[in-house]
Amino acid sequence: MSQQYPFQCNIAQALNIIGDKWSLLILHGIMSGHQTYKEISDSLEGQIASNLLSSRLKALEADGLISSELYQKHPPRYRYTLTPAGEDLNIVFNSLVLWGEKHLTTCYKRLVHTTCNHTVKTQYYCPHCRQTVADDQLAVVAAEEKEHQDE
Repeated sequence: MSQQYPFQCNIAQALNIIGDKWSLLILHGIMSGHQTYKEISDSLEGQIASNLLSSRLKALEADGLISSELYQKHPPRYRYTLTPAGEDLNIVFNSLVLWGEKHLTTCYKRLVHTTCNHTVKTQYYCPHCRQTVADDQLAVVAAEEKEHQDE
């Protein structure tokens, strides 16, 4: 990625990994089952240059979000899968779908409960207290101020 954010901020540091053009769409494509270079490229409708796709795949692998497995030696062909860190981005994708449904002029996707087909909403849960947490009860604090999670 060309721009690196120097801020001591989780959002800035996350953007250093996934904030460049195409990375989130590549990850979403892999999450959606497109695992080969061709499948990923086709899922992006040929809008990304092959050298850029190759570069992004290498960067995402170096950052630990995807892994590759050689499935054909001549010519070499790889299958890409998400690592656990990459899979954890599913909640980010779902949040973006919900945000888009609420704020985009044209909504393309909805996130629904498969049982009743109604739109869902996000909620925060504290496993320590075993309670749902309201938005006004949330605070972002420095990592060293974090409560003891092992208690």
